[in-house]
Amino acid sequence: MSANPTATTNDSVRLDDIAHRDFAPPQRTWVMSQRWNDLLFAHWPVSPEILRPLIPPQLTLDTWEGQAWVGVVPFTMSHVHWRYLPPLPGMSAFPELNVRTYVTYGDKPGVWFFSLDADSRLSVEGARAFFRLPYLKADMTSRLQGDSVNYESHRTDKRGNPAEFQAQYRPIGAASIAQRGTHEYWLTERYCMYTADSARKLYRGDIHHPAWSLQPAKADISVNTMAQAAGIALPQTAPLLHFAKRQDMLGWWLSPL
Repeated sequence: MSANPTATTNDSVRLDDIAHRDFAPPQRTWVMSQRWNDLLFAHWPVSPEILRPLIPPQLTLDTWEGQAWVGVVPFTMSHVHWRYLPPLPGMSAFPELNVRTYVTYGDKPGVWFFSLDADSRLSVEGARAFFRLPYLKADMTSRLQGDSVNYESHRTDKRGNPAEFQAQYRPIGAASIAQRGTHEYWLTERYCMYTADSARKLYRGDIHHPAWSLQPAKADISVNTMAQAAGIALPQTAPLLHFAKRQDMLGWWLSPL
């Protein structure tokens, strides 16, 4: 990797490309690079009263037209590595599945994760230790069949409630960049995450990536207890679906708030 502190490992991520963001990335050096592949955003509206007790009181629960939203997001990781280090076996490529909602702190909108399941024990333990995220080990598979993704996840980590996900999903339309002010932009263009330690002290983790290239999607979700495991009952309605073929990102160390 280049010794230039503003260089990236992938030309698709430029630190001077920030017109699509609500706030600039940190001035300090990024520490991690990842690629997200064959990603499905499946979102459901949920009453804010349901989610508010599950979010630290210092954070403002973000809403769209009065509704909070919960996302169940399956994808595969690849090219995961620390700055100046090559990808490490067992930590550089694996399926991941997260359950999330949307919050703000000050003027920075971000993501709050209820859970992040991954099929890499080393990555689970590393993310829990260094980024204070609720990662959990799961047995997972993601297989491409033409333009469809067959995805399965079965949580095996006893630190979380049992949770499963099975789905087949695919894009069904042309890709486009979400425009500022739209619901799609509000759901996806988030450039930090918030997390808390065991003493409920808050942290922000900044990320940077190009604007999302989203496609409308179709999904047959046959099993989904991911949100239920976090104490969230999803409505019995069809989710709002978007697909992204690839997204490259950079990440920074946590900042205490």
